[in-house]
Amino acid sequence: MGFERTDNGEASSSSHSLVDPTSPLLPPHPSAPLSSQLKTFANVFIAIVGAGVLGLPYTFMRTGWAAGAALLAVVAALTFHCMLLLVRTRRRLDLDRGFSKIASLGDLGLAVAGPSGRAAVDAMIVLSQCGFCVGYLIFISNTLAHLFRLPSNPSPFLAPKALYIWAMLPFQLGLNSVKTLTLLAPLSIFADVVDLGAMGVVLGEDVAAFLAFRPALRAVAGPSALLYGAGVAVYAFEGIGMVLPLEAEAADKSKFGKTLGLSMFFITLLYGLFGVLGYLAFGDNTRDIITTNLGTGVVTVLVQLGLCINLFFTFPVMMNPVFEVAERWFCGKRYCAWLRWLLVAAVSLAAMLVPNFADFLSLVGSSVCVVLAFVLPAAFHLKVFGSELGWGGVAADMGFVVLGVALAVSGTVSSLREILYSVEL
Repeated sequence: MGFERTDNGEASSSSHSLVDPTSPLLPPHPSAPLSSQLKTFANVFIAIVGAGVLGLPYTFMRTGWAAGAALLAVVAALTFHCMLLLVRTRRRLDLDRGFSKIASLGDLGLAVAGPSGRAAVDAMIVLSQCGFCVGYLIFISNTLAHLFRLPSNPSPFLAPKALYIWAMLPFQLGLNSVKTLTLLAPLSIFADVVDLGAMGVVLGEDVAAFLAFRPALRAVAGPSALLYGAGVAVYAFEGIGMVLPLEAEAADKSKFGKTLGLSMFFITLLYGLFGVLGYLAFGDNTRDIITTNLGTGVVTVLVQLGLCINLFFTFPVMMNPVFEVAERWFCGKRYCAWLRWLLVAAVSLAAMLVPNFADFLSLVGSSVCVVLAFVLPAAFHLKVFGSELGWGGVAADMGFVVLGVALAVSGTVSSLREILYSVEL
């Protein structure tokens, strides 16, 4: 895309970081070039926008186009506020200490709450990264099953989707055995180009389909659908782990908040346009992965295969933070091939059991992503600033914690019901 990717922060729903996201990092080298506002804008875009956007049209079908757009806007605003809470918390700790060793969300958790804070971040990182990788395998296998039909089988471990996951497993075991993933770093740029290209193709197809068919639409659905939509929206904006590294690399830190806000505004508009147009084009026939609604033209097939290749090679990059945490917990920070293989196998088996891509996005978004995006930033901010906030500030932070916990519990229950209902069908 013409911009370097930031690779010293935590991996998220759409980042492809190659660096340990939870171990303490030294301050950037004095000679390291800092990012201009334009580059910071691009890096925020790269860190947030990912394959999860392909589930937004289906989500808008479930929530209604107006409700879906409103949910996106609200979640974007809340996420932006919590991103700023993290930046303010880190800056305050830096001011107190006179120097910074806080380069990631894990570092911040350790600085604010000690080992328990680090453990909370570790747990959320493991769950979220594994969730993203399960989503990747679901997307790849469902797309391949759509493009290349195989005989159906009632067993979840022998269904066409599962057969493609089994076929990928030996290659993933090999890729995830690599100690250093530096050679896979160029795939980050490829991922961004393919994502943007896919969105462009889908938007063009959406407009053509809408002009040809003009299906019936609804603006607002019931409360349970709104919980579902909120989970997907939180997933779509899950890039909060990249905020601290991006702010540390910004050349003009006084303008970082404005640049971040502009990026979030642009991404929200893009997400809203993508979700609304996808639903407008196919109405109630919108599928959980919007690319499977498209025709069988050469360009469409190439885009779908490109996305599959992209996510296939991104999988080991996204699992890297999980390996780091697991090896630190169980192997004294030493490389452990069998532990990596066990984790990859567990993620693969989980992907076979989940029937719907967008349903799983909602589950991950409603559970761990809500905690990462809302609960931890507000809790860390409240602990560091304490009584300085006044009653209004304390109430605001507590409100985010309560809101996050309520969304996590209710959204997780709602998403699990949807997944179990789909399995029964």
